Formats: sequence, C-alpha cells, structure tokens
Amino acid sequence: MARIVLNETSYHGAGCIAEIVGEAKRRGFKKAFVCSDPDLVKVGVTQKVLDVLDDAKLKYELYSDIKPNPTIQNVQTGVAACKKSGADYIIAVGGGSSMDTAKAIGIIMTNPEYADVRSLEGVAPTKNPCLPIIAVPTTAGTAAEVTINYVITDVEKKRKFVCVDVHDIPVVAVVDSDMMISMPKSLTAATGMDALTHAIEGYITKAAWEMTDMFHLKAIEIIASNLRGAVNKDKAAMENMALGQYVAGMGFSNVGLGIVHSMAHALGAVYDTPHGVANAILLPTVMAYNADATGEKYRDIARAMGVKGTEGMTQAEYRKAACDAVAQLSKDVGIPQNLKGIVKEEDIDFLAQSAMDDACRPGNPKDPTKEDIIALYQSLM
Repeated sequence: MARIVLNETSYHGAGCIAEIVGEAKRRGFKKAFVCSDPDLVKVGVTQKVLDVLDDAKLKYELYSDIKPNPTIQNVQTGVAACKKSGADYIIAVGGGSSMDTAKAIGIIMTNPEYADVRSLEGVAPTKNPCLPIIAVPTTAGTAAEVTINYVITDVEKKRKFVCVDVHDIPVVAVVDSDMMISMPKSLTAATGMDALTHAIEGYITKAAWEMTDMFHLKAIEIIASNLRGAVNKDKAAMENMALGQYVAGMGFSNVGLGIVHSMAHALGAVYDTPHGVANAILLPTVMAYNADATGEKYRDIARAMGVKGTEGMTQAEYRKAACDAVAQLSKDVGIPQNLKGIVKEEDIDFLAQSAMDDACRPGNPKDPTKEDIIALYQSLM
C-alpha cells in the first residue's frame, strides 16, 4: 500500500498571492497570524502579502521571531504570541524556516500536549489537524508548502530533529514566483540545489513508486534546465523553478529522503550551515556512494539532467554521468565544492552519530554504517 498527501488547493504563477483573499473569505477565517522571518520583513517581501490583506481589510498580526534554522524557542514564543493574537489561521511567508515554524506553532495550537516541541520528533501521533495554514514560499527550494515534514533545531543538544505529520500540511499553497525573484543569487542557488536533492533522493529512496517517480523525474528535468537561468534573474526560469521545487515536494513528502539530508541536518545543527548549501556539497559524493544500490535509476537521472547519449552507456558510465552532471550544476551556480572551512575534524564522530539518528536515514537506498558516514564527511574535507 502507498499513500499520497497533498494540499487541498494550490495556486501557481506570478501574482497569485491575490488569491489569499478569496481563500480566507471562503473559509470564514477571521484573523491571520502571519509568520515570516525578520530579513524578509526588512527587505519588504513580507509586505507584499500584508498589502494584499490590508487592501481587503483582513485582520492579521505579524510574528517574525524566526531564525534561519528555527529553534524550539522560536516555536514556543510563537505559540504564546499566536494564542494572544486570537488568530484562527496562519499565513506562512518565507522559506523553509518560516513554514517549518508555522507548522510547529499550528500543530501545538490544536495539540497542546506537544508544547515541549521535542515530543513532536519522528512520526508524532497528533490527534487534530493544525491551525489552518496558507503557505506562501519565497524561495524555490524547500517545498515546505506541500510537505508533511518540518525540521526544528534543538540548540541545547546541538541537533536538528525531523517531524513527520499529516496534520501539518498547509491547506492552501500559494506558489508565486514574484515572491521569489528578489532573492539573492546565492540563496536562489542553494535553495534550487535543495530542491534537486529532494528530487534525486526521493527518486532513489526505498519507498519510491511509480506515482512519486513521475514527480521526481519531472522535477529533476525542470530544475536542471532552469536553475542556472533563475540564479541569473531570468523571470521565466524562476517561474519554472517555483514549479519544479513544488513538484519535487509532491513526491518526497510522501516517500522520504536519504542520507544527504541526514548529513546536511547535522551540519546545520552544529555549524548553522545553510541547508541548501550543505545538501549541494554532499549530493554528488553521496550519489556515488549509493550508486550500486540504484539499479538503472541513474540512467534516468542523467537523462533528466540533460546528459546526451545515455542509451549507449554502460552502467558505470551512466552512473558517473549522473553524479558529474549534478556536480557541474552545483559548480555553475557557485556552490562551494567541499566541506573545507566548515567541518572540524573533532566534530566528525558527533556529526556521523547525528546523521545515523536522523529520520531521513532509513529511506536511503543503502543502509550505511556510522563508519561509512564518517568516511563520506572526511572525503569532502
């Protein structure tokens, strides 16, 4: 048996944030708790959504105490502010951090027994759907607007934990490329490589099946042919990236990921490494490690990445071609090529143990030992 969970409604295309008004009114919502990170508030991106609400005279309160890797504290402060505001729905405006914080707040609002946040780790058996969320992504990458996952950082224990819960999926996703175009180039590159990682890991994960394969291969194709253009501010390419990352989310949210994500979560928790950058550095190396457990799938990945002549290649050739194409894309969009200057030798044992304990590890096509993961980190230093 397989299961697919998606948004009730999603809007796609430039300018579609205007649809928030109709959705809020149709659903009888009275007041929004708007979750957005401080940088987006400062540069005026959040304001685009607030203007839509103001013009329609819809009530809201803004919450922006959110870190790039959101913490237990951010969530708990948010829950208190949400209760005080009297809001009956949430609008999450931002990248993964704003949406992950909004999901955790929304879940605790309707399932107060999880107020410690830590008890939500893994597959939490919450009883009630979260406070309704309208999610407005500002990065073409995390696909948090269509997934049943969110990730919170436990600062005390120096670890990130993944929460998987069908009750946290936003009821409405508003994927408006106009909200993404003002991202700095480096963020466009990092979040785009995060989306590519979702598509590739989702395609080779143990639980992959025909329906999710369809999403993942299409996502790889869209991202591979549009990320370079999006980084260079091409509007059409950005619109395609907005779609590509969403399509990847439709897949991986339902079948899981692998150890690229496990290892990246550890780097984010210890060094605050941006998640997309960590994924991009790890992806080609981990793909090479996983290759012998992927059957013919790397031929499909190489083809979707735009590699010509895959039909005439041997297995070894198309596996190498897939890894090389991913490494080349990463290089072309300016991602660092190794972990030099990021990872300290003395932390590797802790990082590897964190990666082994991570909720994404069991989905990896190959079951790694802790020694395997230590060797993968070391090979990138």
